[in-house]
Amino acid sequence: MSRGSGGGLDANDGRVWLGTPAFPEAARTALADTQLRHNLRHATTTIRAKRLDATGEVPHWEELREAGAAIKRRTARHLDHYLEQLERSVTEAGGTVHWASDAAEANRIVARLVTATGAREVVKVKSMATQEIGLNEALGAAGITAYETDLAELIVQLGEDRPSHILVPAIHRNRAEIRDVFAARMGDWGRAAPQDLDDDPKALAEAARLHLREKFLTAEVAISGANFAAADTGTVAVVESEGNGRMCLTLPRTLITVMGIEKVVPRFADLEVFLQLLPRSSTGERMNPYTSLWTGVTPGDGPQDFHLVLLDNGRTDVLKDTVGRQTLACIRCSACLNVCPVYERTGGHAYGSVYPGPIGAVLTPQLVGVDKAPSLPFASTLCGACYDACPVKIDIPEVLVHLRARVVESDRNRRALPTPEALAMAAASAVLDSPTLLGIAQRAAAAGGRLTARGGRIRRLPGPLRRWSATRDTPPPARETFRTWWRENRERR
Repeated sequence: MSRGSGGGLDANDGRVWLGTPAFPEAARTALADTQLRHNLRHATTTIRAKRLDATGEVPHWEELREAGAAIKRRTARHLDHYLEQLERSVTEAGGTVHWASDAAEANRIVARLVTATGAREVVKVKSMATQEIGLNEALGAAGITAYETDLAELIVQLGEDRPSHILVPAIHRNRAEIRDVFAARMGDWGRAAPQDLDDDPKALAEAARLHLREKFLTAEVAISGANFAAADTGTVAVVESEGNGRMCLTLPRTLITVMGIEKVVPRFADLEVFLQLLPRSSTGERMNPYTSLWTGVTPGDGPQDFHLVLLDNGRTDVLKDTVGRQTLACIRCSACLNVCPVYERTGGHAYGSVYPGPIGAVLTPQLVGVDKAPSLPFASTLCGACYDACPVKIDIPEVLVHLRARVVESDRNRRALPTPEALAMAAASAVLDSPTLLGIAQRAAAAGGRLTARGGRIRRLPGPLRRWSATRDTPPPARETFRTWWRENRERR
């Protein structure tokens, strides 16, 4: 790995899908890692509790959620209009807007802009969009080193790791592991960690602060993402908790922002809604410690050269799907990850995507195609906790079922012969559609249950069904069907 690559990843042509094993296989590996499960359980439990406290104190929380959802729906319906308005507003304020249809084009634009300044190093604000397009890897290939300045992203970068969470990329690491990463790798990227560094959070934060300060003070170019951009004023917003973003957004002379086209909102006043929803849903805070807003350039204050790269990379294809398009409303708060029983047990790496958890299970297949990520829509129990937690009311279970149908239909079209599962479902459909066949099946099941059940449960089912009973308690069918009971107890009256 080159020092400029920013992590031990295959850029995979800059796409969001990283090409790791399918979710079931990756999940089995993750489930066997007891330390990982402990780290995840501790972190998600803490964040969940903070979020519930923060949202519970807002009497109009549900009205805020509905307002956020309504703004996002309106934006999606008129996305072309608001993007053109945003371009005009940014340009009038002294910025420059670039349009990127895909990851490769976005990477070329950013690399060209950085090269034009003569800089060979850039500092970065935490950004999902730049991870999605593999920007660090692309810059590394162009001889440009990108330094992550968010603490968790720094941990991931130094450890040649991958993010495991949208909000807390290093959630899978505990303090001792972080200390070891800092001690071993920090010197390779700049100022080394203190010799006597321990795993106290304050000591770790201070080591990161000293390591990054020289980068902040010398960098000529910064790269950021964007949480929101107001179409009417051209104002771009970044919210964060550490202050590293503020340093990147104010000190360098050139600022390049890579923003997914869905992040635009119609009016500056709309930020009032989202700046209440986002911090409470993500970090369990009433407001973000640092909210940075900038509009173009201001002579003598802050960056004097501002570039906004508007990234499509599959988003307009998502917009065509009347069910799936609601995923574009995501504000990247990660609330759905923190309540998901699947994510809590497997972590983010099992999803094989920059976007893990429930939102990744619906967004990634749409961005790259369900044929490339067919297992992700099934990485859910459909319990609905993600919908209840989502601050903009994305109905993730609805989209999961919708995408599962597309996966099944795609699989059916590719196969010359039906699968055993398809044959079983067809047989079940025929039985359930016929009262006569259903009655016969119920009587046969009751008789089979009496023969195979021991101790109140079926210990082993026949044939391929053994894979089910080998790991689950299977209750025997009722000895008496409802129809029989009805005839004997109700029809006599």
